Amino acid sequence: MSDVPLSFRLDGRKAIVTGGAGEIGIALAQALQQFGADVALIDVTANTPVVAAELSREGKTVAGVVADLADPEATKAGFDKAVAALGGLDILVNAAGIQRRNPAIDFPAKDWDDVMRVNLGGTFYISQNAGRLMIEQRRGKIINIASMSSYFGMKFISAYVASKGGIMQLTKALSNEWAEYGIQVNAIAPGFIRTRMNAAYFEPAGKELHDGITRRIPSGRWGLPADLQGALIFLASPASDYVTGVTLPVDGGYVGR
Repeated sequence: MSDVPLSFRLDGRKAIVTGGAGEIGIALAQALQQFGADVALIDVTANTPVVAAELSREGKTVAGVVADLADPEATKAGFDKAVAALGGLDILVNAAGIQRRNPAIDFPAKDWDDVMRVNLGGTFYISQNAGRLMIEQRRGKIINIASMSSYFGMKFISAYVASKGGIMQLTKALSNEWAEYGIQVNAIAPGFIRTRMNAAYFEPAGKELHDGITRRIPSGRWGLPADLQGALIFLASPASDYVTGVTLPVDGGYVGR
């Protein structure tokens, strides 16, 4: 990595990735690790320490913390544990998210609340904890994971759409409050990414919808978690020190179609 410009290096930086045991979270953690950062994963999944141990075999030691981001108190405890393991915090990546599919007319209250508590509430509460620390040290990077549904009102996922629209607005709000302290708050809006969350589109029953989406993507393919790594490194590194309040689509051109 010696040929990487210094403005993109993350040597010695301390980074937390929420949802770090998921496919996107793992890809983002790998990128941070490869560019020199020390990384801690926070996820509700019990095997989070196992995922962290697997990533540790790729290079630097990665810490794994189990915490339920739907619970503000558990979020604070998990955050404190991750910061202690890292010995500080420079970068927070909010990649935790869940999905529930129902027609809006029948959307169960519990499903709505579960999605909003994790996707929007969890992002806010851990960012609030990070903000307190970053304001004191007068520097920091927060990168939220938004979605194409931050822009488009998609059918049968009204809670997810509402939460991800909220992420884009929350990104702007936190940026407006914290930029004066040297903190950049930005978001990445992934396009249609091939993950377990979207597995239904790759089943025979979802072929028509899958093919319709693919035809609308100018790049002609669905994304992979690794396609998000370049945008993450830019937003996490000194290269983006004058970029804040932005939601960056990484979508093969979908939002511009």
